[in-house]
Amino acid sequence: MSSIIQLLPDHVANQIAAGEVVQRPASVVKELLENAVDAGATDIKLIIKDAGKALVQVVDNGLGMSVTDARLSFERHATSKIRKAEDLFSLHTKGFRGEALASIAAIAHVEMKTKQDQEELGTQIVVEGSKFISQEVAVLPKGTSFAVKNLFFNIPARRNFLKSDTVEYRHVVDEFQRVALAHSNIYFTFYHNGSEMFNLPASSLRQRIVNIFSGKTNQKLVPVQEETEMVTIQGFVSKPEFAKKNRGEQFFFVNDRYIKSGYLHHAVMAAYDGILKDGAQPSYFLYLTVPPNTIDINIHPTKTEVKFDDEHALYAILRASIKHSLGQFNVAPILDFDRDSNLDTPYHYKDLQGATPTIQVDGSFNPFSDDKVNKHYSGYKKPEPTANWESLYVGLKQDSEFSIVNTDFSFESEEVTGSLFNDGEVEQTVHSAYQIHKKYIVSSIKSGMVIVDQQRAHQRVLYEQFLTNMTVHQASSQQLLFPLDLFFSSAEMELIEDLKLSLVNTGFVFEETMKDHIVISGIPVNVTESEVSLVLEQLLSDLQDGIPESSFSQNDTIAKSMAKSLAVKTGTVLTVKEQENLVNGLFACKEPNVSPFQKPTFITMRVEDLDKKFAI
Repeated sequence: MSSIIQLLPDHVANQIAAGEVVQRPASVVKELLENAVDAGATDIKLIIKDAGKALVQVVDNGLGMSVTDARLSFERHATSKIRKAEDLFSLHTKGFRGEALASIAAIAHVEMKTKQDQEELGTQIVVEGSKFISQEVAVLPKGTSFAVKNLFFNIPARRNFLKSDTVEYRHVVDEFQRVALAHSNIYFTFYHNGSEMFNLPASSLRQRIVNIFSGKTNQKLVPVQEETEMVTIQGFVSKPEFAKKNRGEQFFFVNDRYIKSGYLHHAVMAAYDGILKDGAQPSYFLYLTVPPNTIDINIHPTKTEVKFDDEHALYAILRASIKHSLGQFNVAPILDFDRDSNLDTPYHYKDLQGATPTIQVDGSFNPFSDDKVNKHYSGYKKPEPTANWESLYVGLKQDSEFSIVNTDFSFESEEVTGSLFNDGEVEQTVHSAYQIHKKYIVSSIKSGMVIVDQQRAHQRVLYEQFLTNMTVHQASSQQLLFPLDLFFSSAEMELIEDLKLSLVNTGFVFEETMKDHIVISGIPVNVTESEVSLVLEQLLSDLQDGIPESSFSQNDTIAKSMAKSLAVKTGTVLTVKEQENLVNGLFACKEPNVSPFQKPTFITMRVEDLDKKFAI
């Protein structure tokens, strides 16, 4: 039998590696930005077109590369970051695999321009699908410019799997923010389709966070600082009242590298235990510095997962440091059971001087006197004995006309036996709906009974109402006495600008739209003022997570998101009238069988089914 194992060609191996390293344009952004940081750049520009599908370009003023290094950088496992295996446990750079540039060049058109400071001329290289097209000498500024065009041009299946521009742009922004937050000492600029989206000059960490997320971010930050032999923790957490429904503003950095860790996230949530509403998520920007030999980064190609030597100790330190910060800045409530609040000096008595008490002496008082009655208590009078009760009736005639049994008199009894209405006019009220476990509504029907899930049913009712308002009728709006100011990040403001027309059709009235906040003067009729921020946050979260792909239109997306936010939740007690209205509203819908998210809203149980249950 002939040998069947063979060595794969380089371009095939590179495409396989690209499947791990490059999932979408955001992956390219991450790799190129990290290379620019490793090159020691102090000014980095990110330029993208069509959410990175057409172009991703990173320009930096770092060290640059020599002619030989420029060519060699596109080879697999060619890197300047490490020399031997032991270096993996003392990493001080973002990259170390040497796979990124080779993987990117295998699936895109790449143009690299680079020049070192001491050289007069630089190098320009063009690579298309792992094939070197040209290498020329060029006049260039110091640093490197890396342009990636037409991503997945030679893998159409992968290109078809990319989401909409809105979703892909959101992923690019996420990667940009992670790198920018990790390095506040570097000047970052971000351009999308010719428009400047972010301009982040070198600044302190707090200023960098405010510049990225804008709005009222500065007001909600609580500093965290802790230093131990094992780890140094610094950064910021948010006050509980600013907690959001989504987990968009949660960042962990270990040695200036962004990571994802459900275990550490649990430690943060444990520190907030008891001071957050159900389902609320705090914002946090936490930077952990640990010895490089106590973590393992070489687990996943994206390098967002790490292993710690002693996770349990890290958990305890992180939770305690956050809890300490929340208490130190009077964010978390502090109970002191040893202190009696009754002993506190009232505020208006704080500055008063104590006066000498006056003493009154009764000179005539003689404790040995026979007179036992004290003049001070002479006001007390002993009641006179009353006559016997029989004397009350002395002199009454015992005539029959005053007899108690006289039928001319009628007495009011304790029970009212009469009725204001005739028996025929009284309508017997029978409850047609009952709530079970604050979750289901049971209603009787001719063939048996129907059991309705109150949350899903309300979602269906609201969804069809919103959709009708946006497409058929003019939506009703209630004007606010005091307009609402809502603050959002720049990325969220761009989404709101795109959704503005659809939101107006829903019933929102925008009085003003600024760079970092909006002013709302009118809201839909079935939305309360306190729910406005929650509804918009949920809508932005749904759009960023890619829900539009499963919807027919933007209106459909908004209707689904608002229905999900405003629907009555499981655990809410409903009155009998509310139960009946919900059941009637559900069966008046066009599609009462399923919720907007294709889940059943009710089940029916026939009398025959119940009979079978009781059959012996």
